[in-house]
Amino acid sequence: MNASLRRGWVPPALLVGAVYFIIGRGFTLPADHVQAWRLTAWVFSLAAYTAHIWYEHFRLRSAPRSTAFHAAVAVAIGAIGLALAGMIHSLSPGAALRPVWLLALVLWPAFTAIPAFLVALGIAAVLKRLHSI
Repeated sequence: MNASLRRGWVPPALLVGAVYFIIGRGFTLPADHVQAWRLTAWVFSLAAYTAHIWYEHFRLRSAPRSTAFHAAVAVAIGAIGLALAGMIHSLSPGAALRPVWLLALVLWPAFTAIPAFLVALGIAAVLKRLHSI
């Protein structure tokens, strides 16, 4: 496989990561009906996750491990964006950066990307198996 095809997963992963960030930030803005907005954010995130796995499997024809890795990278990008936004939001004029936010920059992506990888790996393996029948 040539280099341009191998890198074909990067723009979609960046785009889906940005979508996760926008969903994570945008659906927190309404102050009323918080549970409904939270559920809507989960549904939109699930749709983005599913679309990304579909794209990786059917359009890019990625192997299950690659599909899972690329989906996990997108999730991690969204999580890093949310951690950065939280860190910036917590800073008030003259306030110092708390070390816990530096930890969040590592932990939030890990806590979201690892399950995303495992679930995507399972889904991609099933899709591959069904596709080969």
